[in-house]
Amino acid sequence: MTAEDLVWIPAQSAVVGSDKHYPEEAPAREVSVDGFWIQPYQVTNAQFAEFIAATGYVTVAERPLNPDDYPGAPPENLQPGSMVFTRTAGPVDLRDIYQWWTWTTGACWNHPRGPRSSYKGREDHPVVHIAYEDAEAFAAWGGLELPTEAEWEVAARGGLAHATYTWGDEPEQPGERLANYWHGEFPYLPESGYGTTKPVGSFPSNGYGLFDMAGNVWEWTADWYGEDRATEACCAADSYDPAQPQFKIGRKVIKGGSFLCADSYCMRYRPAARRPQMIDTGMSHIGFRCIRRQI
Repeated sequence: MTAEDLVWIPAQSAVVGSDKHYPEEAPAREVSVDGFWIQPYQVTNAQFAEFIAATGYVTVAERPLNPDDYPGAPPENLQPGSMVFTRTAGPVDLRDIYQWWTWTTGACWNHPRGPRSSYKGREDHPVVHIAYEDAEAFAAWGGLELPTEAEWEVAARGGLAHATYTWGDEPEQPGERLANYWHGEFPYLPESGYGTTKPVGSFPSNGYGLFDMAGNVWEWTADWYGEDRATEACCAADSYDPAQPQFKIGRKVIKGGSFLCADSYCMRYRPAARRPQMIDTGMSHIGFRCIRRQI
């Protein structure tokens, strides 16, 4: 991949994080990043297919699971697969994510809704069901890397120093189409044209010419997850989920939100927003983009 395929982000100091929204985003603080190149779009199904054809790589979602890593898990959940989003029939308790997430045997990057599905007709959509290891493998194949959380957020802000959104401080207005996040009643009634991934670049770019830095799919970063912006996890063990001590699986920071971010439930399509994701688990709303620190 050459410089012509990438966008240059200049070296700068910028404020990242937020003291106004979810607690894991705080405290807002100033960071400095060196200049780097970044893909203007999320990695697509077509691009990932080229990688698979060239390398024969098998994604995490396609590999058998080790029962020792998942104590107490039912046998049916130990088959290769991934977490698939399914709209509910009506309103549900938003505290129970398993109302709309289902472990689906056979779901993976090229069977995004299960073994009988394919990405045909969605070649230009972002690839999903990508575990951290898969994103790293693609990046290495292309001579690229995954961004740190700070690099990703600086790029997402598009030169707007303290803006709430990638496009400014004001939320999207009625009739505007600025990002692919959930419009309508979550998780059962999206407005027409929403509720699923969209081809990369379907919405306006930010000030740096980067697309889908808000919504469409979450994106992996290289940083281990700490409980807030002041807590820097140095390794996998530092990032374990304290609510699930039985799972010794590290969590990386994902950024950008997805088509499932609804203002009423998860307003995390903002640059400051962040979530933890177990490195062995892809889902139908997680993808990535890569950077290069030197050409």
